[in-house]
Amino acid sequence: MEDAGNAVYNTDEQRWANLMVAAQGGDAPAYRQLLEELGPVMERYVASRVGQHEFLEDVVQDALLAIHQARHTYRPGHRFRPWLFAIVRNKTIDYLRRNRTRDRFLARERADSDAQGEPQAAATPEVALDHGKLMKALSQPHREALTLTRIIGLSNAEAAHQLKISEGAVKVRVHRALGRLRRLMEAEA
Repeated sequence: MEDAGNAVYNTDEQRWANLMVAAQGGDAPAYRQLLEELGPVMERYVASRVGQHEFLEDVVQDALLAIHQARHTYRPGHRFRPWLFAIVRNKTIDYLRRNRTRDRFLARERADSDAQGEPQAAATPEVALDHGKLMKALSQPHREALTLTRIIGLSNAEAAHQLKISEGAVKVRVHRALGRLRRLMEAEA
């Protein structure tokens, strides 16, 4: 016998899966409805794990952007919630790491600035990727591999399964994509 909580869970699960499939087919109103429904759910999920912090809305926005960038990776017929919450969980972790790293970097930058009179710049392909820069310069296969492994946070094996290629091919694509991002960033500097 199904309890009321599971009935809501199953109803949401199916509705969101159907909305995503419709969105993948180009149905803009379905996509808008999906994102509107997911926002508060993601906010509650993040708040339940890290508490009510000032960055809560930033994490939700990052997750919505990641969902948008990775919407083509959702496979119809598969459960929607695990796909969704893998993205949200990884964006939460990324945000916490990025801010911890940024805080350390800013402290070092202030110390360097005091010592040398000039701030030091530091950029990595991961930072450019995380901020959505330079992705359009990558080929579709490289962009997909990078999105699945670095934005969504899938393992190489999981990404290989999604892309229907070998795990080694995923590693090569990610390696080449990061190399291309490094070269593009060096050219910009």
